[in-house]
Amino acid sequence: MIFVLSLIKTQPETMVRSIQALIVLFIIPVALWAQTEPIVIPLWDNGAPGFESRRNEPEQAKDYWVKNIHNPSLTAYLPPKDKANGAAVVICPGGGHRLLVYTAEGVDPAKFLNNLGVTVFVLKYRLGRDTLSPYKIDVHAKQDGFRAMRLVRSRAAEFGIDTNRIGLMGFSAGGEVVDMVAFDKGTGNPKAPDLIDRQSSKPAFIIQIYPGPLYIPAVIPADAPPAFLLAANDDPCCSIPVMQLLQRYRDAKVSVEAHLFTQGAHGFNMGQRSKLKSINTWPQRLADWLSDNNILQPTGNVRPKVMH
Repeated sequence: MIFVLSLIKTQPETMVRSIQALIVLFIIPVALWAQTEPIVIPLWDNGAPGFESRRNEPEQAKDYWVKNIHNPSLTAYLPPKDKANGAAVVICPGGGHRLLVYTAEGVDPAKFLNNLGVTVFVLKYRLGRDTLSPYKIDVHAKQDGFRAMRLVRSRAAEFGIDTNRIGLMGFSAGGEVVDMVAFDKGTGNPKAPDLIDRQSSKPAFIIQIYPGPLYIPAVIPADAPPAFLLAANDDPCCSIPVMQLLQRYRDAKVSVEAHLFTQGAHGFNMGQRSKLKSINTWPQRLADWLSDNNILQPTGNVRPKVMH
């Protein structure tokens, strides 16, 4: 590094800029991997469009939940450096759009996926049913979901992420955010003044854990991302969406795996607190699927979408 710095003092301006760029390229990843605490990244530097004046309003958090979100953000959880494989997942926690079940459906799955070598970004999206909320689910939560995927893709090199292995995961109401984003064409605007908005928002795969019933498309497009679906049959809210998605994936001949457990009801999170063996161990089914579909492999093909 001393040698490089001495070169900067003696070389022409163009070479100086090149060397400085190389220094940034090497230093930023090292700084990131040295982080031991999660990294908070606002979706927009100046606040959400149209609501910039509210970006400094504090969130409310207690026990397992977070609400009063006016400055939507991603919180990055990095895997151990020796396990990182370049895969990434954006997680949308549930909470009925009234709050976010942030610990059990954000932090806990992030830690599980980190152990598999996956870089995780937990999304705090705006809540359309929070007290006196000015937001609409199908407008603002959707906007946050699109922006989250584009932001992660725009910073892929910084986090050591393979842009072909960025997935989207949802629990309950968070699954509705996933549906709004995943089945859209996801094409960025090449003329957008904000470079992030030029990125694609299309996930390479989706993970739906007892997803909510809203925003399931009548027809799954042929280019839909491969899906992992899971719920309990006795879930009065969210077993039916899994069955609907499964059938529509089959109709579209797109790769899908579904698990419907006999018991478990709704909101079992990562299963740690359940006495049911099937629920307690369900994350292993996800780990198997991620492995079998080459998502955890640096050179893997993650689009086995056509069924014969």
